[in-house]
Amino acid sequence: MTTVPHARTGGPVPRPAPPPARWPRRLPAEGVLAVVFGGAVAVLALWWRHTPSVVGLDGWLTGAGRITGLLAGYACAVLLALMARVPVLDRVVGTDRLARWHATGGRYTVFLALAHTALIIWGSSVSSRTNVIDQTTTMVFAYEDLLQGTIGLLLLVGVGVVSARAARRRMSYETWHYLHFCTYLAVFLAFFHQLSNGEDFVADRPARIAWYALYLGVAALLLWNRFLTPVRRALRHRLRVAEVHPEAPGVVSVHLTGRRLGELGAQPGQFFRWRFLASGHWWAANPFSLSAPADPRRLRITVKEAGGHSRAVAALRPGTRVWAEGPYGAFTAARRRSAKVLLLGGGVGITPLRPLFETLPGEVTLVYFARRAEDLALRGELDEIAAARGTRVHYAVGEGAGASLPLTADALAAVIPDLAAHDVYVCGPPGMTEAARRALRGAGVPRRRIHHESFAF
Repeated sequence: MTTVPHARTGGPVPRPAPPPARWPRRLPAEGVLAVVFGGAVAVLALWWRHTPSVVGLDGWLTGAGRITGLLAGYACAVLLALMARVPVLDRVVGTDRLARWHATGGRYTVFLALAHTALIIWGSSVSSRTNVIDQTTTMVFAYEDLLQGTIGLLLLVGVGVVSARAARRRMSYETWHYLHFCTYLAVFLAFFHQLSNGEDFVADRPARIAWYALYLGVAALLLWNRFLTPVRRALRHRLRVAEVHPEAPGVVSVHLTGRRLGELGAQPGQFFRWRFLASGHWWAANPFSLSAPADPRRLRITVKEAGGHSRAVAALRPGTRVWAEGPYGAFTAARRRSAKVLLLGGGVGITPLRPLFETLPGEVTLVYFARRAEDLALRGELDEIAAARGTRVHYAVGEGAGASLPLTADALAAVIPDLAAHDVYVCGPPGMTEAARRALRGAGVPRRRIHHESFAF
C-alpha cells in the first residue's frame, strides 16, 4: 500500500487494494416490495373471509368501502415503516428509493382513504334511504371513534397537500419536515377508528391481535430508530465541531471530533442527518454526506450554501455539540458490479464521491463538473488521491455549449474508453444527474450499473 499526505490533516491517503475476484451481490429491493404486496393480499383475504356474499347496490358500495379502508389502514403502517430508518431496509433499498416509495404510496393512501369515506357514506345512504349529507352527519357524530377518524383523514389529506411538489417548493425543508409529524397523529386517530368501527375487526379477535401487532411493531421501529438511537449515540459518541474550513465560494467543510466513531460503521458514500446544538440550529436536522472516509475520532462533511440552515453552518463555532442520525444510504461500494468505476460529480455533489474515489478498489476515474474553476471544491485532495492511485481527475468547467466537457454520450465515451463496461456513480444537482443518466444510457451503460442517490428529501 502506498500513501500520500492527506490534505490539511497530514494523515495518509491509502491506495486501495486490488478488486476482489467476485463482487458481492445485494439483496434485491424488489423482495421488499414483494413482502409489502403480500401483506396487501393478506388484508384482502381478511375482507373475503368476512364477506359470504354481496347483494344490492348498497352491498357493493359498502364492500368496496371496506376494501379501500382496510388497504388504507395497511398502507399507513407501511408508509411509516418505510421511513422508520430501519438499517436493513436502508442498506438493501437505499434511502432515496425508500423516500420515493413513501411519496408514491402516500398518494395512493390518501386516495384510498378518501374513496373509503365516500363509498361507506354512499353505501349507508342507499341502505338507509337518506341523503348523503344527513348520513355523513349521523355517522360522524353517532358512531364511536368516527369523529376521531374524520380528523385523522383531514390531517392525512393536509399532509398530502403540503407534500405535493408545487407546495414543497414554497416552503423550507424544516417546515415540510415538521408538518409531516402530523402523519403520526393522523394514523393514531385512524387506528382506533378501524378497530371500533371496522366490520372485519369487531367480531374477529385474531384479526384485531394481528392489527395491533402490525401497528405496535411499526411504532417500536419508529421509536427505536428515529428517537432512541439518535439520543443514545449522541451521548455515547459526544460529537463536537472541531473546525470549519472554507473550500470554495459558498462551500465549507465541517470537521467533527468524537469518541468511538468507528462503531458507527459509516461507509464512504453515506450520509447522516446533522443537528447542531447551537442557536438557530436546534430544530433542523438536514442530510449531509461524509466528504472523507470516517475515522475512529474524526468525521467531515462539506456543505454548500443553499438556504438558511446550510448558510448558518459556516458560522458554527468550534466546540458546538452535534447530534448525528445515521449513517444512511446505499450509495456505497456494495453497489458496484465491475472492476471499472466512473464517478460523475457536479458541484457540491462531489462530497460523497470524494471518499469513494479514495477507497474504491480497482480502476476508478473521476469526472467533476462545475460552472467555474473556483467552484471545484476539494480539488487539492482529489489531485493527491489521483496521484496515489495512478489515475486522473477530469475537471469539466463551464455550462452548455461553452463547457470544456459537454455532458453527452459522445463526449463521455471519448474521455472514458470502454464506458459501457463501467459502473457509474452519479451525484450532483437534479438537472445534471438527469442529463448524466441520459448520456450514460446513450453510451450503452446498462441501467443497473448507473447508481444515483438523492439527498434532497
